[in-house]
Amino acid sequence: MPTRLQRLFPPLVWLRGYQRHTLAQDILAACIMTVLVIPQSLAYALLAGLPPETGLYASILPLLGYALFASSRTLAIGPVALIALMSATAVGSIVDQGLAGYGAASLALALLSGVILFCMGAARLGFIANFISHPVISGFITGSALVIIVSQLGSLFGVDTRGANVIALLRSLWTNLASFSLATLAIGGSVIVFLVLARRFARRLLESMKLPPTVASTLARLAPMVAVVATSLLAAGMQLDSQGVAVIGNLPQGLPPLAIPQVTWTLLEALVVPAFLISLVIFVESTSIAHRMAARRGERLDPNQELMGLGAANVTAAFTGGLAVAGGFSRSVVNDEAGAQTQMASVFTAIGIGLVTVFFSGLFYFLPEATLAATIIVAVTTLVDLRGLKDTWRYSRQDGMALVATLLVTLLIGITEGIVVGVGLSLLLYLYRTSRPHIAIVGRIPGTEHFRNEKRYQVETDHRVVIMRVDEAIYFANAQYLEDRIGGVIRQRPEATDLILMCTGVNTIDASALDILDTINTRLQGAGLRFHLSEVKGPVMDKLQTTRFMANLSGRVFLSTFEAWHTLTVRPPQTTTEVAP
Repeated sequence: MPTRLQRLFPPLVWLRGYQRHTLAQDILAACIMTVLVIPQSLAYALLAGLPPETGLYASILPLLGYALFASSRTLAIGPVALIALMSATAVGSIVDQGLAGYGAASLALALLSGVILFCMGAARLGFIANFISHPVISGFITGSALVIIVSQLGSLFGVDTRGANVIALLRSLWTNLASFSLATLAIGGSVIVFLVLARRFARRLLESMKLPPTVASTLARLAPMVAVVATSLLAAGMQLDSQGVAVIGNLPQGLPPLAIPQVTWTLLEALVVPAFLISLVIFVESTSIAHRMAARRGERLDPNQELMGLGAANVTAAFTGGLAVAGGFSRSVVNDEAGAQTQMASVFTAIGIGLVTVFFSGLFYFLPEATLAATIIVAVTTLVDLRGLKDTWRYSRQDGMALVATLLVTLLIGITEGIVVGVGLSLLLYLYRTSRPHIAIVGRIPGTEHFRNEKRYQVETDHRVVIMRVDEAIYFANAQYLEDRIGGVIRQRPEATDLILMCTGVNTIDASALDILDTINTRLQGAGLRFHLSEVKGPVMDKLQTTRFMANLSGRVFLSTFEAWHTLTVRPPQTTTEVAP
């Protein structure tokens, strides 16, 4: 049984059994990951509006911060497209207000996001992510991916574009399109074609060369690095930087500088809302990937530990000149397929990127920015889920409308507004659905002890006894609806003498609902009806036992609905107020 310290720091558990062959697998995975992560890190730093080396800094020490607390053994942390774009939007707003410089605001945002994530984990608040519905997440991610794609068209054409939404970005692109660079477009377009073809055919080609499927899949995912090397050599050989092709240029050599983010109270007030939203997206995106990895490997995932790990990673990023980080899908899949066994693979990846930053950063001087833009465009196309939109709309119009609304707001207004609308719609949909729970009038299936909806099955009923089943917790938002439904049913059945509330789906009854149940009991009693409960769950019954409602209940609490049916229909109705045990 793990101790409290081991639960807080999961590496203390798996490091005890760390063996030589595990070490070899983690080192191999780290070598592959280092090659994959470098172009992604550079690209996503530019997407966030930061110098490219910031992406490398965010891929070193933050990986160690996450590994210290993480329950997932293979989730790979670093800059990701969605968080980079959200960061750029939030930081851009801060800069426009004159509250801080771009770099300082970015570090403050990473710091605040990390503190929020860590505190949520320490307070065991991992369940909060469950309040965002999957359709809303899907709409937000699809909309964000489309915004990211449009935002990279400027780099692809060699022109400057600015804007917080698709309309503004396209207008900016159109305004500056006359100054586009044909050489830049040729490089970016070629890289897109290469990456798309590699995604479709590289694995199959490598497998035809007798490589194992796992090795072929891993190598196929390294196509972005092939594009980086090829276009860098091309740009250097043809001196394309002097022909209008934007290149990365000089990257600072050395490890990231350790510095305390410059944070003021005014800056914190301006960043707290976007930081909370970014933290929520970081957690949802990262844990959804981690759950897939854990399920594949038969491992247990602790959402609260993940919150603390992600928080530590972002706090570390803030103190090392990086940007907000999260779990990345492509890098996590490659990490897993490359044979990573523990978070030591991430530690070795951080060491590898650190070595590149110290000794080899000059190799990226001629890397065209169009190559990185093409890499981003191809990478985020996997996030566009139009099929999910169609399936959701077909299954549930309410969820479909929430998805479309979130998608449109994200596209037409902005990323931050999209997630705010998405969270709001998730909560509104939950309240709407639970405020009008499914309530069925049930009867007995002949010859059995089962009771089903009389509109769906051929059932036995008794004109004196009405049995109503509530398929939802009874709480403040739906208690009045329940009272109205009961009143309507009783008015339609004036011959009824007893009403049984079947509570098989009731997991909780709050104080507001208890008052309504007491009112229902009083009104039924005044109309000459007894009010009974059946199949009340133990925890709910424990709370009801000490209430005034139970003392005044005109009927009984039956262990089963069949017992209530048998008592009230086979034998003459009793006038007792006894509560069945």
